[in-house]
Formats: sequence, structure tokens, C-alpha cells
Amino acid sequence: MEDSPAKPYWRFSKNDFFPEDSFRDFAAYRNAVRQTGWRLRDRLVARSSDDAEAIELPKASENQMKQCLTWWDLVWLSFGSVVGSGVFSITGLEARNHAGPAIVLSYLASGFSALLSVFCYTEFAVDIPVAGGSFSYLRIELGELVAFLAAGNILLEAVVGAAGLARSWSSYLASMINPNSDFLRIRVDSLPEGFNLLDPIAVVVLAAANCIAMSGTKRTSMLNWISSIVSSGVIVFIIIVGFIHSNRSNLTPFVPYGAKGVLQAAAVVYWSYTGFDMVATMAEETKKPSRDIPIGLVGSMSVITTIYCLMCLSLTLMVNYTQIDVNAPYSVAFDTIGMKWAKYIVSICALKGMTTSMLVGAMGQARYTTQIARAHMIPPWFALVHPKTGTPVYATILITLLSCVVTFFSSLDVLSSVFSLSTLFIFMLMAVALLMRRYYVKDATTKHDFIKFLVCLFSVIASSIGISVLWNINRRVWAGYAVFGVVWLAGTAGMAMLPKRRMPKIWGVPLVPWLPAISILMNFFLIGSLGTVAFERFFICSAVMVLYYLLVGLHATYDVAHQIPPDVKLEEGNENGVQAKE
Repeated sequence: MEDSPAKPYWRFSKNDFFPEDSFRDFAAYRNAVRQTGWRLRDRLVARSSDDAEAIELPKASENQMKQCLTWWDLVWLSFGSVVGSGVFSITGLEARNHAGPAIVLSYLASGFSALLSVFCYTEFAVDIPVAGGSFSYLRIELGELVAFLAAGNILLEAVVGAAGLARSWSSYLASMINPNSDFLRIRVDSLPEGFNLLDPIAVVVLAAANCIAMSGTKRTSMLNWISSIVSSGVIVFIIIVGFIHSNRSNLTPFVPYGAKGVLQAAAVVYWSYTGFDMVATMAEETKKPSRDIPIGLVGSMSVITTIYCLMCLSLTLMVNYTQIDVNAPYSVAFDTIGMKWAKYIVSICALKGMTTSMLVGAMGQARYTTQIARAHMIPPWFALVHPKTGTPVYATILITLLSCVVTFFSSLDVLSSVFSLSTLFIFMLMAVALLMRRYYVKDATTKHDFIKFLVCLFSVIASSIGISVLWNINRRVWAGYAVFGVVWLAGTAGMAMLPKRRMPKIWGVPLVPWLPAISILMNFFLIGSLGTVAFERFFICSAVMVLYYLLVGLHATYDVAHQIPPDVKLEEGNENGVQAKE
């Protein structure tokens, strides 16, 4: 990269956006479209390699991202990204309506599910320390088409997640001034319901967070960990005061709504744990990935789960679950024990959590977008890294503009359903990719073993879907649970008896295939808990993504795959390009 002729960073020529032969002129594009069927067959089973993702693709950025992050930065980036407004807002709602004092079990179950996904991300990030996160990992293990669908959902998640956080921020600020959370929004009756409350405050906050993220990785990280340390002190204060003013009788009955209520609450509070995948995209900027990433991801998620459980336990000890305020549980709880001033501390802590979530999210989203652009699935212009800041400025601007438009018009309920399904879909694919990485390596895995692996994997996925469907249609057909449970166990046990063809280079997920299989089951279970509207929006968005791929992405990636040098060429068929370790 350093030896390449210097080019101005701020440039906007057609060749910067569409350098591929298929877009040279209209005749070339028309010819490419005519070959869509043949090109699609070529790319359907194409897979990338570790070296292509980590060595070849970053050259498209022209300038390197700065390796400036340590385990300390990653721990607090995880904390800042994950610990947002969720624990302050949905804990009371779920404790009162679904779980009661057993809300602590809901957080524990959700934390375990999140930790399984963290394990998968960590193994990949240590082996392949690139900015693409799950996009790169899926491109290597499950092929280009799956990676493209994941890429589309990653961008959807980035835009919707940032917009949702910004809307939450403005709602929380408004509630501190006026009981009406829409107090700072502008109503336009001529627009459809759900899109008729314009939110300029959310746009300003989101734009500010993204501008800070563009200014430099280390500067943003430092700002995040300083503010996160302050907010962690507030959280410790909340926990201590809760236990001091505790009443053990408030824990009785402990499970008033039964196991179903606990699991329903777990599906909702799971969103309090999302955001760690943003930190995995910082691997390219980490000084010692093999040491820093496991500490930063696994260590921080374990601590966050403990903090969440202590917070909800302190709440249910202070106030009987039937009297918990569903809108501001902690603020009202402090009010009932005579500490009215404390509610302002809670509000400020919640605002801080949302701010750092936007900040870290802006960093992670831009790095996802950068690697997607490096692969030419979107114009490679967005992959360029600024020579001074060492950050992907163009990618950040793209995410900022899209997010600001969405957050200006869309309400939170419209945003949350799309975001939820996209996130779980990617987490499920990551568990599948990890199993593929361990059990399949070209020229090392026999055809017979590969077929047996696919049968076992299909059994795990199909039985997971079956269990989720049975539970969420409220049919307690225990014979059905038994059948699907046996199929899941048989598939996982059968996979465990197959030889592993690749072991992790440095750090690996323990108890493979059991933990990834449990992750697949839990993610499908949570996906099943979402409403019909979420699926409709997800499939509509996916259809748009496929249309874009057929018209643009397919031809760009095909050209790149057939032009780069053979030693790093994207492998055709089932080639992996990474040899099994002895």
C-alpha cells in the first residue's frame, strides 16, 4: 500500500465508483446482463480465503487503518456498545408483564445465548483480523451468495440500528423535559402513521456521533472508555442502593408467570446484549489480536451479563414486580424510596449509554461497509481510508446519510422489528460458518465425510426451526418436542463423531459442535418469537438486496474474481484455500 502512487483522497470519477469491465460502458453492461445466468452459477458456490480477505482486499483502501487498539480499548468499546438504553427501559416492562422477579433468569439465558455468538465471532476475529467482521467470515466459509445476503442485512442493521438509537436518545431527552416522549418531534399529518413524526434532534445527535467516529479510532476509543468508566460508577451506585433498600419478600413468588414468561422475556431483553459484533470489526486495528480480542469480547460480555443480572435483581428487591413502572423502572424505584434526585442520574446514565452505543456503532458499521466495498459488492470508492485519520471516511458518510434519513422519518416500532430479525439471522449464520470451518477443508475432507456433515447440519437446523415453531404457536405437543429434540441431539452427536479438519490457530470455541449447535437453536428460537410484520419486512428487504445483486453486485464481483492474481483468486466451487493444520 505504501509504495502505490499517491492519489488525492477526495476524488469522484466514474472509475472510482465502477472500475469493473462490466460497467465500462452501456454495451459492456448489456453484455454482462445477458450473461447473468452463467455468472450467477459461477458465483453461487464461490468462496474466498483467509489470505484474500486479510491481505489482498485491504489494498483497495489505499491507506492502512492504524493498529492502535489494545484489550483495554476493546473491553470498553464492548461496554460502550452493548450497555445502552435497553437495560434501563425494557427491564421493568418484562419484569412486570412476563417474568416477575425471575427477570434475572431471563437476562442470564439471553446472556448465555449472546456469549455463544461472542465465542464464534472471537475465533474468527483472532484467525482473520480484518475489518469485515461477519461479512468476511461468511464469505470464506459459506460462499459469496450467503455473504452477500449477510452484507445486505449488515447494512440494513447498521442503518436501522443507528436510527433506532438516535430516536431513543431524543425520546429519553424529551421525557426528562416533558411527560410526552414525542415532545421534541414535529408531527406531519399528511405522512403515513409510523413515518409522520419528524425528529431533527435525532438527526443532529447521530451526525455528531459519526463525525467523532471519523476523526480517529484512538480518539473515539478514549472518549468512549472515559465516559463508560463514569457510567459504570453510576451502575455500581444503582446496584448498591438497590441491595441496601432490598426487601426479600418482593422476590415471592419468584416465577409468577411460569417458564413461558421467563423465556418470552428472554427473547425481548436479548436486545440489551447486541452491539458486540461491532467490536469484532476492530480486529484490523488491534495491536495484538490473538491476546486482545478474546479479552475484549469474551471478558467484557461475561462482565456485562453479571452487571445486568445484578441490576435487575436490585430492581426487583427494591420494588414488588407488580408495582414496577414499565416506562422508567429505575427512576420511579428511587422515587419510592425517597431518592428523587437519583432519577436524574439514571436518566443521564441512560443517555450516555445510547450516545456511546451510537459512537461505537458508527465505527463498526463503517468498517463493515469498508470490507463490503473492498469486495466490490458496493462501489469500491467507499473502501478508501483517509491517510491522516486512518478511518474509512466515505463509508462513514454513507452510513450517516442513510441513517439520518431513516431516523428523521421512522418510528421506533417500525425500526426495531427489522433490526431484530437481521441481527439474529447473522448470528445464526455465524454459528453455521464456524461448524463449516472446523469440519470442511477442500482436499482434506472426504466427500463421504462432507455429506455426513451436511446431513448432521441439516438435522440441527431443521430441528431447531421445528422446536421454535412449536413453542411460538403455543402448541404444547410434547411428542413433537421429543422428536425434534432427539433429531437435534442425533445431528449434533453425529457431527461430534466426525473428524475435525481444521483446528483454530490460537483461540477457539470450546465444546464444538455442541456450543455452536446450541447457538443455532437459541437464535432460531428467538427469531420465532418475532411477529409476522418483522418477517414481511425482512423478506421485502432481502428481495430488494437480491435484485441489486443481480443487477450490480454479481457483475462487479465476477469481474474482480477473474482478474486478481491466481495465488489469491477467489476460489471456484468449494475451494477454501486454507490448508488443514496437521
